[in-house]
Amino acid sequence: MLEFLQAILLGVVQGLTEFLPVSSSGHLLLGQYFLGLDQDRFGLPFDVALHLGTLVAVVIYFWRDLLRMAGAFVRSLSPGGRDLADPDQRLAYLILASTIPAALIGFFLEGFFEEAVRSPWVVVFNLVLVGVLFIVGEAVGSKTRRADKLRFVEAVGIGLAQAAALVPGVSRSGATITLGLFLGLRREEAARFSFLMSVPIIAGAGSLQLAEVAAEGMNRSQAAMFVAGFVSSAVVGYLAIRFFLRFVVHHSLRAFSYYRFGLAAVVAVLLLLGVGGGF
Repeated sequence: MLEFLQAILLGVVQGLTEFLPVSSSGHLLLGQYFLGLDQDRFGLPFDVALHLGTLVAVVIYFWRDLLRMAGAFVRSLSPGGRDLADPDQRLAYLILASTIPAALIGFFLEGFFEEAVRSPWVVVFNLVLVGVLFIVGEAVGSKTRRADKLRFVEAVGIGLAQAAALVPGVSRSGATITLGLFLGLRREEAARFSFLMSVPIIAGAGSLQLAEVAAEGMNRSQAAMFVAGFVSSAVVGYLAIRFFLRFVVHHSLRAFSYYRFGLAAVVAVLLLLGVGGGF
């Protein structure tokens, strides 16, 4: 029963922090370090459940946008069908361009990042760093551009920012939205582009993991954890997307900066006091 409740809790944490710019990997790492909520002990099926839950959340919320982009992309493959002046078609190609660097870096270097930077102090540093970048981005960004007006080199740059989220504490949405602000995107456009570009990345990673799970199978306990993690991360993820997109229309990212600063301060004090079980 305790493991089932922990699975629900981790699903809630994943659903919230995958889309809010506060770092899902950082929160899960801190949860493991201080509370003993060891995500790894639930095994690969549970990890897949969290990924699939957040994927379902973003697909359900953006299904109309995704269908329009998919249709526009298919039309572009027909003779004379490519027209990058079409906003849906251009956005589809921008999303693809942004996916390439994140996919390559994630595929070849994910293991390195998971081992080399797995430290609460890394999370503390990055919580503060990205929080500062939020404030700077809000101050210097023009916040006038639409996502479908991005240049392709800018989309690739946002893809590189997404890859930076492999380091705990950075936040995938935080890094991509911040760079979007520096490039002059409106907050809601930067957030929308960030969430849309997460679909191929999460789907790709989840598919690879799902193939491994299918090959190995699941026992009854793993199946229960899978369902708990999947449902909780999907429901909370959907609500987090809905909340965040409404929030950024009228509010800056400074609130999330202050949250990051506060969390970093609390974690630093606990570390200095020797609290935490370590790895």
